Amino acid sequence: WGDGLIARRVNETAAAEQPAVVEPRTSGPQAVTPLAYDGSLRSRLDALRELVGFSRTRLDNRTLAEAGRVLDEAASRRRLSGRHTVVALAGATGSGKSQLFNALAGVTISETGVRRPTTSSPLACSWSDGAAGLIDRLGIPPRLRRRPAQNASADGQLNGLVLVDLPDHDSAAVQHREQVDRVLGLVDAVIWVVDPEKYADAVLHERYLRPMAGHAEIMFVVLNQTDRLPGEATDQVLDDLRRLLDEDGIALGEHGEPGAVVLALSALTGDGVGELREALGQFVTERGAAARRISADVDAAGWRLRPLYAASRRTGLSEEARDEFSARLADAIGATAAGEAAERAWLRNANRACGTPWLRLWRWYQDRGEPPTGRLSPRSQTDEEATARQRVEQAVRTVSDQASAGLPAPWAQAVREAAVRGAQGLPEALDDLAARAGLPPGRPPRPGWWPAAVLVQASMTILQVIGGLWLAGQIIGTMSPNLGVPVLLMVAGIIGGPLVEWGCRMAARGPARRYGQEAERRLREAAAGCGRARVLDPVAAELLRYREVREQYGRVMGVGTPAR
Repeated sequence: WGDGLIARRVNETAAAEQPAVVEPRTSGPQAVTPLAYDGSLRSRLDALRELVGFSRTRLDNRTLAEAGRVLDEAASRRRLSGRHTVVALAGATGSGKSQLFNALAGVTISETGVRRPTTSSPLACSWSDGAAGLIDRLGIPPRLRRRPAQNASADGQLNGLVLVDLPDHDSAAVQHREQVDRVLGLVDAVIWVVDPEKYADAVLHERYLRPMAGHAEIMFVVLNQTDRLPGEATDQVLDDLRRLLDEDGIALGEHGEPGAVVLALSALTGDGVGELREALGQFVTERGAAARRISADVDAAGWRLRPLYAASRRTGLSEEARDEFSARLADAIGATAAGEAAERAWLRNANRACGTPWLRLWRWYQDRGEPPTGRLSPRSQTDEEATARQRVEQAVRTVSDQASAGLPAPWAQAVREAAVRGAQGLPEALDDLAARAGLPPGRPPRPGWWPAAVLVQASMTILQVIGGLWLAGQIIGTMSPNLGVPVLLMVAGIIGGPLVEWGCRMAARGPARRYGQEAERRLREAAAGCGRARVLDPVAAELLRYREVREQYGRVMGVGTPAR
C-alpha cells in the first residue's frame, strides 16, 4: 500500500517537472500531403458510390445513410494529411487510459484522479506538424491540443502520430458517450484500454468490440494496471481476454497474421509501455491505417446492405416461364378456339364449293328455317370477357411471382410493381389484337385443285340433268325408248356427285388444319408480343437493373459477384 502510494507520488512529481506544451498556432496554411488510396480501395469506393446512386429509387435514404456516411468520410479523410495517423485511446471509467496517454506523451496532458469521470472532452497530442486539419475534423478546439515532451518527440519513434484521449465510453454523462461514438467513427485506429476488473464488461464487448470486429487490423487492446495482479494472474487474465475477443469475432494479430494487437502493461509503473510504443511506432510508420480503416468501413457498410442485394437463389425468368406466360395470354384471348373456328370455316367453304347442288340447296333451306345459332347472348359475352380478364390477371401475377422469387424485398417489390403497371390495359389491348390478327375478312383462300373439283361436280350435275331430261322425253313420247343410257347417266351423276364431295372433304382436311394452325399462330404471336412489350420487357428491365446493382455490390465487397 505504501509502495503504491509512493510510486504514484513520484510519477506525479516527475510529470509536474515537465509541463504540457500547448500546440502552437500556425500563422499560415501548412503544406499537407493528401492521403492516397490504392487502386483496389478506389475501385471499391467508386462501386459503392454507383451502388448508392442506382439504389436511390428503390431504397430509402435511411437505409443508405451509413453507406453515404462512409463515402463522405472517405472523401474527407483523403483530402487531409497522409503522413499522420490518428489513434484514439478509448476505455471505461477507471481503466487508466489517461495515465497511458500521459505515459506515451512523456508529459502530463490528461488529468488523472479519483473523481469520475476525469476526462470530459477529447484531448489531442500530435508528434509532428501538419495535423491541424485532422484535429479540426475531430472537432477538438485549439485549447485542447498538446505536444509531447521534447524527448518523446525527438526520438522520432512516434513521428506522425496524433493521439486522442477520449472520455469514458461508459460515462454517466450522455454527452461524453456521444463524443466517444462520434470520434470513434473518424479516427484511423483505436487503442482499447481495459483493466483487470472490467475487461469482460458486456457494454464494451456488445456495443463496441463486437460491432467493430471487422476493424481488427486497426485495433490495439491493452490490458492496463497489471501491477495490481499477483504472480501469473496477468497471463491468465490476458488469455481470458483473448478468448473473449475471439468470441467477438475479432481476429488477433498473432504469428504475423493481420489482426488486433493484444498487450499487457502498467501505465503506472511503465512496465510494457515501451513495447506498446514500439508496436505503435511501427504501426504509424507503415502509414496504412487510414486506408485500412476506410476499407473496413466499406466492408461493414457492405455487410449491412447484404440482405438488400444478395439473392437467396438464382433469379430471373426462364424461357419456360416466358413461354408459359405467352400461352396463358393466348388462351385468354381464345387462340385455340379461333384456330378451330378457322379450320371449320375452311372446311365449310370447301363443302359449299365442292358439294352437290341438291345437298347445298337442302342445307340452305335448313339454315333459313332454323334460328341463327353460334351467337353468344349479351350475358354470355359479358361472362366470357370477365373470365378472359381474370385469366390475364392470373397470368401477370404468376409471371411476376416467378420473376421476383428469391430477390431481396425492395427489388422483388419493384419487379411486381413493373408487372402490375404493364397489366393495366392489357386485356383491352389483347382484344384489339385478336380483332386485327384473327380471321381475315371474306372467304378463306382456295387451293389450286378446287376449280377442277368444281368442274367435276358440275359435270356430275349435268349428267343427272341430261339423264333426267332424256327419261322425261321418253315418257312424254318425244324421244325413242331407251332406258339404259339415261339411267346410266343419272346413276353416274347421283353416285359421282357425293363421291366427289367426299373426296374433296378428305382432301380439304390438311389445308383446313394448316389454315387453322396459321390463324392460331398469328393470335399467339400477337398475344406474346403484346405481353412481352407491356409486362415482360419492364420486368426484364427491373431484373437487369438488379443485376447491375448486384455486380456493383460484388465490387464493393471485393469479389467478382456477390455470394448467392
